[in-house]
Amino acid sequence: MNRQESLGYLVSHLNVAIANELDQRLRRYQLDIKLWPVLFALWQEEGITQTELSRRCDVANYTMTRLLDQLQVQGLITRHQEADNRRAFQIFLTDEAKALEQDLICEAERVNEKFMAELDGEEQALLMKLLNKINRI
Repeated sequence: MNRQESLGYLVSHLNVAIANELDQRLRRYQLDIKLWPVLFALWQEEGITQTELSRRCDVANYTMTRLLDQLQVQGLITRHQEADNRRAFQIFLTDEAKALEQDLICEAERVNEKFMAELDGEEQALLMKLLNKINRI
């Protein structure tokens, strides 16, 4: 098998290129790519626990703790202790993080458009369908 026939190689190569492009755009907002999945997940649903957020972002809980610490220092999230479980915290976005949502989503959409530009609309829809099928989303 050569690299042009390797799903792992092709997906990994594309992931690195997309992540680098998005990371450059996020730096304009004093953010980096590691924080993107957390913000993206919280824009979809805030008030979830750190454990649930770790699961949704597919990162270890101790890694999520560091990411949340960084977001808290930057004033983008708050942690609220659950009343019935003193060890669990719900994560909420601050107004500043909510205000960033549209700008950052636009940046991500521009990255998507850049990498999908070689495909026509039908090919783009098919690629997304196949990726979702493989990822079982």
